[in-house]
Formats: sequence, structure tokens, C-alpha cells
Amino acid sequence: MELELEFDGEVIHWRGPSPYWFVPVPDAEAGALRAASPLVSYGWGVIPVTVLLGRTRFTTSLFPRDGGYVVPLKVAVRRAERVELGDRVHLAMLIEP
Repeated sequence: MELELEFDGEVIHWRGPSPYWFVPVPDAEAGALRAASPLVSYGWGVIPVTVLLGRTRFTTSLFPRDGGYVVPLKVAVRRAERVELGDRVHLAMLIEP
């Protein structure tokens, strides 16, 4: 089962164990991810994904948070796309089993 999702979201900061920047997945798309999670998660609800932000394609893992998911934005990706905290970005994601 392959799942493709696209959405817009705001770049947020989460202090967690280490400071990271994320884009929260909207509720509708998070519902599709929850449904696919048993087939694609490698544990703790974490879902491996390929993401396209602007012209930059990267792999990462979606993290469950507050009943939804967040997409971590790597420093190299943020620099390449000139993304700042609070920016609204468009993400396209591919989830494969």
C-alpha cells in the first residue's frame, strides 16, 4: 500500500529533548496516516516517509504527537529552501510499506 499526501502547514519549534522544527500534519491527513500506521510503522507509531519541500526531496520519519503527527525539518532542508520559523510551507509526502 502506497500513500501520497499533500498539505500546507506552519513551521513550528518544539523543545523536546533537542530543539527541532516541525510541520504538524493537518487532522484529515493525520487520520489517513493513523489508518496506514499498522502497515508502515516500524515501532512507537513512527512512520518512515519521503518528503518534497520546494525542490528538496528528503527522507525522515513522522512522529506521533498529541493524537496527530509532525514532520521534522532537517537543517539542510531548511537552509536549501530558506525556510524560517513561522513560515507556511507546502509538503508532498510518499509513504511506502
